[in-house]
Amino acid sequence: MLVTTKKMLLAARDSGYAVGAFNAENMEMIVAVLAASQELHAPIILQSTPLMMRFASAALYAAMTKAAMEHITMPVALHLDHGDSHEVAVQSLRAGYTSLMLDGSRLPYGENIALTRRVVELAAPCGVPVEAELGAVGGTEDGLSGQATGTDPDQAADFLARTGADFLAVGIGTAHGVYRAQPKLDLDRLEAIRARVDVPLVLHGASGLTERDIQACVARGICKINFATELRLAYSGGIKELLAERPETFDPKELGRAAMARVKAAAMESIRYCGCEGKASASG
Repeated sequence: MLVTTKKMLLAARDSGYAVGAFNAENMEMIVAVLAASQELHAPIILQSTPLMMRFASAALYAAMTKAAMEHITMPVALHLDHGDSHEVAVQSLRAGYTSLMLDGSRLPYGENIALTRRVVELAAPCGVPVEAELGAVGGTEDGLSGQATGTDPDQAADFLARTGADFLAVGIGTAHGVYRAQPKLDLDRLEAIRARVDVPLVLHGASGLTERDIQACVARGICKINFATELRLAYSGGIKELLAERPETFDPKELGRAAMARVKAAAMESIRYCGCEGKASASG
């Protein structure tokens, strides 16, 4: 059941859990994450970035997702992750995405407000909610690179009032990609942001965080948690393991099955960490 993220994340905010959002980059990853959702009766979000869309179009990702959902009864949202322009937001809407992110966090504050507001005005008539970002998540992934910048709690309230964004991705010390050292999460900052705004908050760069880290963030208002690198490592790890055991393997279907098993297991673990197992009925 393809839905928007609006009811999904408001339910998470009101009931104290988060929804897992997964960057699924091909057919096998999409099918594996959907299987994890179905088995655990959990709402999920499938995401693709502009860089992924330059590899294969938004329309192709949307078509694969819709076809893969034929026997899926759980609520699933299709989300643009780190959208970097009005144009990519338009492409995603036309393809049937049910949720958008406009990431203007690397722009000057006023430009971030203006671009985010423009995408909010684009999506609103379609009933599609918009995630924005203030502050910056560090690290490198899918063409994104930079230093982490903490979100200013007072500025967050002003930003939301001026943009009308439905959700806010915050900078509290996480990073994209593989962590070289355990991150130091600024939970006090997160609490201060939660005290000033009431929209669902989003955590990027969660791959590599511990279960305790994730649950500490959820307890302080995080309602959507993004996982990307973790799925990539699971996917490639499944293939590497199969080839190490059976180097003569050449059938892509066998490679795909090995990768899917690992991705499904990783997604199930993340869903449980988020606390959204069994929460499907609240999100549909």
